[in-house]
Amino acid sequence: MSFHWTGVFPALTTKFTADDTLDLPLFEKNLDAQLEAGVNGIVLGGTLGEASVLTTAEKEQLIKFAVKKCAGKVPVVLNIAEGSTKEALQQAVYAKAWGAEGIMILPPMRYKSDHRETVTYFKTVADSTDLPIMIYNNPVDYKIEVTLDMFDELQACKNITAIKESTRDVTNVTRLINRFGDRYKILCGVDPLAMEELVLGAHGWVAGLVCAFPKETVAIFNLVKAGKIEEATKIYRWFMPLLELDIHPKLVQYIKLAEMQAGIGSEYVRAPRLTLVGKEREEVLKTINDGIASRPVLS
Repeated sequence: MSFHWTGVFPALTTKFTADDTLDLPLFEKNLDAQLEAGVNGIVLGGTLGEASVLTTAEKEQLIKFAVKKCAGKVPVVLNIAEGSTKEALQQAVYAKAWGAEGIMILPPMRYKSDHRETVTYFKTVADSTDLPIMIYNNPVDYKIEVTLDMFDELQACKNITAIKESTRDVTNVTRLINRFGDRYKILCGVDPLAMEELVLGAHGWVAGLVCAFPKETVAIFNLVKAGKIEEATKIYRWFMPLLELDIHPKLVQYIKLAEMQAGIGSEYVRAPRLTLVGKEREEVLKTINDGIASRPVLS
C-alpha cells in the first residue's frame, strides 16, 4: 500500500483480561471502532500500548492480528523504544517480518545520548530497513530532544519521513516547516495541543483519547483540514478536559478507564501499573462521564 503519514493515527492501548493475558476480542472491538471512524493508521507498542511490559511474542501477536484485521485499509506501525541499538535493530527486523508497514522510534531509553549518539542511533536503525520511519520527539517524558540540527543530519536517511512532535511547544511546528519545508510530515503527539498544531500545518495526529472517542478525534482533524475552524473549535472545546488526561503520568490508566466507560475497552493494566482507586478514580471518572453526558452530535 502507498504509505502516507497524514491523518489520525491512534496510539492503541493493549487490552488485557482479568488474568493478565491479551484480550484480543476486546482489542478487535476497539480496532473496529477506530476503522469505522475513519482513522488513517494505527500505532502499536507505544507508551499507551504498555510496550515496556509486553513480551516479544505478545507484540508479534498484536501486530499480526492488526495487520490481518486492517487488511491493507490503513497502515499498522510498530513503535521501537529500546535501550540498545542492537535490540532496536532486532525490533526493526521483527516489524518487517510481522507485516508492519511503518516504524515509530524513540531515542535510546535509559541512557541520555548526546547529539552524535542520538543521530547515529537513528541512522543505524533507518539504514537497516526499508520501512518508513517516524521519529518520536518527546523530551518532556524521555529526556532527549531531537533538535532541528539533528533532523538536518537525518535528512540523509530517505526513509525517515515523519516526526511525532511532542515537545509541547507548538512553535516547533513552524520551526520545522521553516527549516525543512515538506521534507518531513509532522504529526502532533500531544492531545491538548492537537488542533493548534494542525492549524499551524501539522499533517497528522498520533492521538491518545481517540482510543475512547474515535469519531470526535477524526472529526476535528477533518474539519480543521477543510478549513472549518469554528466547527472544529466547538468539538475541541468540549474535548479538552478529556484530552488533558493524555498528559498525566497515569495516562494509560486514565485512557483505559475512558475506553471502558465508552464501551470499547477495559481498565485492566499490567503491573507495575495498577488500576485506579479511591478519590483519584472518582475524579477521573467524573471528567470522563461528564464528557460522555455532553458528547456533541456529529453531522
